[in-house]
Order: sequence, then structure tokens, then C-alpha cells
Amino acid sequence: MIRLVIYVTLALVSGAASFFISNSTIVNMTAGFSVGLMIPVVDEIGKNWQQLRHIWYSLRYRKKTIRVSTSYLFRIVIDGKYLLIRGSRYPNQFQPVGGVHKVSPQGSTSLSAMGVTGDDLIPVDPGSDGDIRVRVPGGDIVRFFRWFESREGREDSPWREFQEELLAAGILPADKFPHIMHNYVRRDVDKIRYSPWADSLEILVADVYELVPTPQQLDAFRHIAQAGHPDLVWVTPAQIQRRGATPGQPHSIEIAAHAERLL
Repeated sequence: MIRLVIYVTLALVSGAASFFISNSTIVNMTAGFSVGLMIPVVDEIGKNWQQLRHIWYSLRYRKKTIRVSTSYLFRIVIDGKYLLIRGSRYPNQFQPVGGVHKVSPQGSTSLSAMGVTGDDLIPVDPGSDGDIRVRVPGGDIVRFFRWFESREGREDSPWREFQEELLAAGILPADKFPHIMHNYVRRDVDKIRYSPWADSLEILVADVYELVPTPQQLDAFRHIAQAGHPDLVWVTPAQIQRRGATPGQPHSIEIAAHAERLL
């Protein structure tokens, strides 16, 4: 971010100088220097676009409260089919394995110092206690995301939800999954929007991971896919995009909208 400010300043100074200098050679040199500087300026803007957007939010919505919910999702693809699991809070729909990040006591202290409060849309129970599903003062959006991206005081592994939803639930054999390997795919940070459900401005964040199973783990997934399980479905990308609908067939399953983040 500091480099962006420096580049922009130099480009502006160089551009302004070309208007006040009459010597054509110097003007051409200055103009060329300005154009050359615009390349790293554009590059830095691209790298810092998310942060610039949050700075704008902090200015525009400084007197409002913004609901922020952060989560992580597992992309589990076996033989071309995506694994989705029945939702615990919405049992009529299927969604990716994963859940909301948890905050540690250290992180709770940091959030309290920002004036961040808990969200009251989901009843607090043992399963939701400590979720990073919070209300952030608009003026502290930049500060909140700086804290979140530092990874200090918050959950930084997708293992917990994988273990709870697939192993502790008895869906997968625990002895085949003493650990897992996964690739980090990307982070989706949605643009701010008004949520009628939350009755507030809202920003949704999702980290997407892709499971890299061992041969033994792959066999375990294939076994449950063949045997079938009432809490699991294996779907194609087209089914995810259509929220579970298959042309020419009755609509038998409902797929959560956020499953599209897996694609």
C-alpha cells in the first residue's frame, strides 16, 4: 500500500512537471517517465484493490454497522462429482463441508477493542459459540480485515469442520483420516450489500480449500459414494449451478447457493 502511494505521487509530480517545462526534450523525458510509472501504479492498484475497497467502505459507511461472516469450504471432488453434505441448520438443503471460522480468546479481545459485537441472527449454542459472524463498526472495516488477514487470534485450519462433519459423525472411517492434505484455492470477499435477512449491510468471506486424498482416503470416499448415505449427495457442476435441478427430472434435492463457490 505504501508503494502504491509513492508510485502515484511520483506519477502525478512527473505529469504536472510536463505542463510547466517548455524544453521539448525534458518534456518528452518527463512524459516517458510518467508513463513508465503508470505501469507499477496499475499493478499496485490491482494488488491492493480489496484493501482500497475496504477503505472506501470505512469512509462511506463509517456511521453504520456492517455484518461480516467468514467461513471456509471444502472442495471434495471424487471421479468428477462434488461431495455436498446435509446442512445442520437447514436440513432440507445440501452444502459444502465446512463452516464459520472460530475466534480465540486472544482474538475476542482484539475484536472487542474495535467495538465488534456478536451477531444475533443465529442462536448462540455450543456449535456457534466463537463464530466469526459479527457486527463491525463501519469505520473499522479496514482494521477488522487487517486483523483477519493477519490470522492472529482466529482459526487458521479447515480440519475442525472436516473432522466434525465427516469423521465424528461416523460418515468416514476415522482410522483412514488421521490427517488430511489440502490445497488452498482462493478467498472470496463479496462486495458489500444489503441483506434483507440480516436487515443490515453485509460482507461475506469464504476461504476455499481442495482436499487432496491419499489412495486409502480416495477408496473410503468411493465406498460411501457407492453405498450411499442419506446426509450426502454427489453432484455435477451443472447441478450446483442450477441449485440441484436437473433438466427433465423432478427437483429432488436443494443445493445451497454458496456451493457455487466450489466451482
